[in-house]
Amino acid sequence: MRAIVHPKAENSKGDLWVFGYGSLMWRPGFEYLEKAPARLIGEHRALCVYSFVHRGTPEKPGLVLGLDRGGACRGIAFRVAEQNRAETVNYLRAREQVTSVYREVMRSVWLEDDARRRVSALAYVVDRGHVQYAGSRSPSSCATCCRDTARAASTATMCSQR
Repeated sequence: MRAIVHPKAENSKGDLWVFGYGSLMWRPGFEYLEKAPARLIGEHRALCVYSFVHRGTPEKPGLVLGLDRGGACRGIAFRVAEQNRAETVNYLRAREQVTSVYREVMRSVWLEDDARRRVSALAYVVDRGHVQYAGSRSPSSCATCCRDTARAASTATMCSQR
């Protein structure tokens, strides 16, 4: 399945804002000029993605967090200099679009800094039509899958820290 990418993400003018809600918060992997706590309205963090790469396999998928529609999500917004825009987008595509389970979108994000600015930020939200979309699951179903994922995580964790 082909990745769904935002056509203007790497070619638009000006600095780029990136919204991070998971590992991007503590390990962005790209240079940035500024970062600020942020809130994205209209998407929420949910255990809604079957992981075939980092936390499981196609035969025994793990369950990981993704952005799914509805609600709100707190995270970190990073401002990337215009000259690093294309390089950053390419890096993020390689990192986030390994199996094309996410859609690359631009979303309004409210910075929770002194100025309370609203910016347009690049974000990766789950593609509900993708085979890896886990949908809404009961808490007990999530717990079982997460327990299985944790048992298999030692190998995945070593691989993801390369």
